[in-house]
Amino acid sequence: MFSTDACKGSYNYLKSQKFYEAARTFIYFAISFALFIAGYFTTGTRLNLLTIVAVLGCLPACRSAVSMIMFMRCRGCSVENAGAICKSRGELDELYDMVFTSYDRNYVIAHLAVKGNTICGFTEDVKLDEQAFYRHIDAILKTDGFRDASIKIYKDIKKYEERLKQMNELDADDANTKGIINTLKSVAL
Repeated sequence: MFSTDACKGSYNYLKSQKFYEAARTFIYFAISFALFIAGYFTTGTRLNLLTIVAVLGCLPACRSAVSMIMFMRCRGCSVENAGAICKSRGELDELYDMVFTSYDRNYVIAHLAVKGNTICGFTEDVKLDEQAFYRHIDAILKTDGFRDASIKIYKDIKKYEERLKQMNELDADDANTKGIINTLKSVAL
């Protein structure tokens, strides 16, 4: 029905990243803890070189924990909506489970379809500030040289399905499509 591999932009990306980040965080903290315990049991005191290494090992572990928390807060596209989108998407280039971060807030977009300079998306987040999202993505696209991009986010799946069918009829430049997809992937979580 739809792609289930774990690369950025694929269906179930957020779900697989949650597991990956949690496992990585656990392993990083376990290594630091094991180093501390090994140093303590070999020297009989916590004042040793392995304690310093264990403390320094907590830096990447804490960074990983922050990343894990970011992913745990996000939900991907539901199975029902993914099925509806799959029926309507046609041959459009698409991205699932995208999380865009800005200084003010995070924007969770369940699905994005791109054709030429036209970008349409669907979100299951009813509190999404569409205007702020448009400004944020437009600024990023302009920085990468895509000046005339049209962006629209839908919260109603039926309207989004109709728009996907319309987008399939558009004639557009594939170079812009691939460039915009790459830019969106590069700035997403």
